[in-house]
Amino acid sequence: MILLLKFEARENALDIIRNDKVIYTVSDSENGVFPISFGKGENSYSMNHGTFKIKEKIKTKAPCKTEKIICEDERALVYLDIVGGEKCKVMLTIDGDRLKVEFEDLDDYNRMWLRLPATDDEYVYGSGELFSEFDVRGKNVNVWVAEHINAVQIAKKLLKQLVGVTNTTKKQPFEKYETYYAQPTFLSSRKYFFHSLTTARAEFDLTQREFHTIKTDEIAPFYIGFGDSFEEIMTSLTDIVGRQPELPEWVYDGQIIAVQGGTELYDKAIRTAEENELCANGIWIQDWEGRRVTAAGKQLFWNWEWDKELYPELDKRIKQNNEKGIRTLGYINPFLAVEKPLYKEASEKGYCVKDKKGNDYLVKITTFPAAMVDFTNPDAWNWLKEIIKKNMIEFGLSGWMADFGEYLPTDCVLFSGENPELVHNTWPARWAKLNREALEETGKLGEIMFYTRAGYSDTPRYSTMMWCGDNHTDFSIDFGLPSVIPAMLSLSCCGFGLSHSDIGGYTSFFNLSRSDELYMRWCEMNAFTLLMRGHEGLNPDLNAQFDSSKDILRHGSKMAKIHKALKPYLMDAVKYNSETGVGVIRPLFFYYDEPEAFEQNYSYLLGRDILVAPVLRPGTIEKEVYLPDDEWVHLWSGREHGGGYFTVRCDLGDPPVFIRKNAPVLEVLTNTINEIKDILEG
Repeated sequence: MILLLKFEARENALDIIRNDKVIYTVSDSENGVFPISFGKGENSYSMNHGTFKIKEKIKTKAPCKTEKIICEDERALVYLDIVGGEKCKVMLTIDGDRLKVEFEDLDDYNRMWLRLPATDDEYVYGSGELFSEFDVRGKNVNVWVAEHINAVQIAKKLLKQLVGVTNTTKKQPFEKYETYYAQPTFLSSRKYFFHSLTTARAEFDLTQREFHTIKTDEIAPFYIGFGDSFEEIMTSLTDIVGRQPELPEWVYDGQIIAVQGGTELYDKAIRTAEENELCANGIWIQDWEGRRVTAAGKQLFWNWEWDKELYPELDKRIKQNNEKGIRTLGYINPFLAVEKPLYKEASEKGYCVKDKKGNDYLVKITTFPAAMVDFTNPDAWNWLKEIIKKNMIEFGLSGWMADFGEYLPTDCVLFSGENPELVHNTWPARWAKLNREALEETGKLGEIMFYTRAGYSDTPRYSTMMWCGDNHTDFSIDFGLPSVIPAMLSLSCCGFGLSHSDIGGYTSFFNLSRSDELYMRWCEMNAFTLLMRGHEGLNPDLNAQFDSSKDILRHGSKMAKIHKALKPYLMDAVKYNSETGVGVIRPLFFYYDEPEAFEQNYSYLLGRDILVAPVLRPGTIEKEVYLPDDEWVHLWSGREHGGGYFTVRCDLGDPPVFIRKNAPVLEVLTNTINEIKDILEG
């Protein structure tokens, strides 16, 4: 093994050296205190519809002083005196270009504070999937899995809209946000990553000028990894958290349209797609298992069996459409509807998460309660996995949305006896693993895919794809169309490189509805992401759909053909992600060391050669775009640009997209666009 890092011990100090340069010194600081403190504390949690209020009481916090340091080749031992008389041992191990830090003799502590050096000009990214920010330098980040969009936020937004306040550019305070996908990982512009192996809640205080403070609610090992490039760093990080496999080839062959409501509407949607050349490679019917209409909208009956009354002869339709290259996708989540047969079976067998009285713990999602399958019970795990195998895979579905995973309460009782406070964050990763095992055990991995919305540290190794959750059907910067760009970028910085969003968003109430313009702008953006997939939304009747007008149909046909033309390019990018951990959606700074590149929250690279700056505000026909220092060709006009800021025309159907000069994909896309023009003019 080539050691890229090395240790050098001095009196009560340990230098960590990379390329003959000291990059960090482990020692007591000027005030005689080591950069790690330990303590004791307890949290109290209250959960309402997946959103959490957390109160913490710190009982003790003790600084440390160095007693002695011993170097042993690739390992160093630091012996600490914890103020108060106790001692502990810190083990630092070199693993290539990573440093792993572990602890011994700390059984009486459940809090740790770590300080890492920071600089004024540093940028920090990650901590999971963030929708309102990309760079989190200057923020205090709570790393805890939760519902991203809670009922209180929706109510406040709707109240403002009802009285005529529709500001789409104003963000809520950062501390108000939660996220479906949290991960104790961050990526620094100084070319290193931090990743903790904790499963407890963590906090990243990135507000101080000279240091970052990482607090974890348990004593857990952590990694710090270095690299000469951001690609090297992502490979190092994903060696730890895992990588996604390559996707089935069919997912690139156009767009997945969405419909619900029964076989008649399913058939009609496919006819419409064929008649209008929408390049439909799939049709997503989330209510294949039945639906219920609630005060919130058209929702689903969470009983994972084919609803033969709503979808008569669906089994035959699936086979017929597979032969035409149109796959059928469904939906599942880890809950069970209490009115349906599967819940009755699971309850009788003791397969549900319990409350402290021994009853099934029923969680209220929107307007109805549901039970949770207990993933810590091996029999329950296998029971639900067999349901997926028989009722979804054997039935003929080619993919599905594996929804939720965020709702495990901290006051529940698990079959395993584990502390739910330490299990909560891992729940969505366990849910992804269950779905992944169903594919592997049936030999369908690589033929069938699923996409998850919630996640934690192990999710990159188990899920096949993410989607950005229940975004609002509007242009609002923190919940609508713009929000999915920092979400995808931050996922890539955490090692999850395959992501996409619902075309048009999902959450709609009252006058919060999807316009034709919003649908088309979202559609054209998704043409330049990994996957084009629609969603009817929570209230379909309020929203523009893929077939709502001739203009939308023409627009959808154009963008789907462009997306299909990207198939070889996207397949190469997905393969590269599976091998290196470098995501399909990439920040500009991965390749361009320019201040502006580090500050681009709403532009991204699709693979290496395509820069996309989606239109994010209604009524926009021109947009100023930043291009890093390179040679770029504007896709629609063919004009060449160097680096800098440029104003470009961006009519509907012509989003700001630039290709690196001489990249083969430029010719492919140009030929496709010319073919589309010939068809329209002919």
